[in-house]
Amino acid sequence: MAKRVLVVEDNELNLKLFCDLLRAHGHEVLPLRDGRDVLGQARDFLPDLVITDIHLPHVSGLDLIISLKADERLSAVPIMAVTAYAGQGDEERIRAAGAQAYVSKPISVLRFIEQVNALL
Repeated sequence: MAKRVLVVEDNELNLKLFCDLLRAHGHEVLPLRDGRDVLGQARDFLPDLVITDIHLPHVSGLDLIISLKADERLSAVPIMAVTAYAGQGDEERIRAAGAQAYVSKPISVLRFIEQVNALL
């Protein structure tokens, strides 16, 4: 059965890659480029998984994770954080905010799908 995955990524190529991979594995995808739209869209879409970049314009992915986990309707949805800027302590901080998985860019397609499957 197809799972619903909300993907938040401002880089057009990464967004296309993530969405194409997810669709190829039978998932329904809602792509978003702007973090300001996430809470409203997530409440309507009711995803089974949220994949978010950490470095977004307007709203950080870290703040999005915190907001999603604070929302009563969305708090149980697993979150996978994806970032190109993996600094010391970043993974711990992101997981402490509520992300269940952390993948650094450039992504390994196999690792990406393995993480998605582990969360769904």
